Amino acid sequence: MNRIEIVVPFWGEPGLLYETIRSVQAQSVQDWRLTVIDDCYPDPSVSEWFARLDDSRITYVRNEVNLGITENYREAIRRAHGEYLTILGCDDLLHPEYLEVVGRTIEAVPEADVVQPGVQVIDEHGRPVLPLVDRVKQRVLAPRGGAGIAVLRGERMATSLIRGDWLYWPSLTFRTDTLRRIDFRDGLPIIQDLALLMDIAFEGGGLAYNPTPAFSYRRHGGSASQKTLLDGRRFRDERTYYAEARALARAKGWNRTQRTARLRVMSRLHGVAELPGVLRHGTRAGLQSTLAHIFAF
Repeated sequence: MNRIEIVVPFWGEPGLLYETIRSVQAQSVQDWRLTVIDDCYPDPSVSEWFARLDDSRITYVRNEVNLGITENYREAIRRAHGEYLTILGCDDLLHPEYLEVVGRTIEAVPEADVVQPGVQVIDEHGRPVLPLVDRVKQRVLAPRGGAGIAVLRGERMATSLIRGDWLYWPSLTFRTDTLRRIDFRDGLPIIQDLALLMDIAFEGGGLAYNPTPAFSYRRHGGSASQKTLLDGRRFRDERTYYAEARALARAKGWNRTQRTARLRVMSRLHGVAELPGVLRHGTRAGLQSTLAHIFAF
């Protein structure tokens, strides 16, 4: 079980970070190592909190300069020593059995590059919620088949994810060597997680999905991702990547993946669902981007 290392790239609300750390400390499996990488968050109380924390398994480091989200993820990978790596969100929560569930999944599917456990969605106050986007993720897009582990590889994995990204990035555990071999794509900061996972699939990699609930993903109403919907960046980046994915699938002869990327039905429906909010609160660029996302081919 000590093959799994946890790294938390931090920039956010300190109180939520401390809840995240406590959720790691509460693991049923106690043989773990955690590193927190503070990306120059302007609050000295964070370093003071970790200085008082009496747990030799936890390391706190602060970047000399602000790296930004993608570079801080890369820093997390550079610092990793374990065979498997979880890049945990700084406001999300592990359930006590997270490492146990992921460890059992790795034992069952040792060739998997990525492990996705079951996820509960919570709001900024920690209350369970299930907005439309998560109902679609969990009830429509995620593989079904009871309590067993679903395994997707290569074209099947790529087609599933390009139909609609049903994964929860902060909850994933990766084979560390895979993350070192397949880097984040530059220029796609908002959907860098989908692009990386698709590249794993295009290389013939595999994903193991264990639906056993083991993680709480915190969805904020005023999150950075929500702001990118209102100003148009989210859907602009999605269209850019879907075009790239079509070209990659065409080159490999993956016709089903190519067709799914061209139609992008669930992505268009996401635009339809977000349109009322963009009309009320978004910018002109956000509205134009959303309409283009819905109607353009």
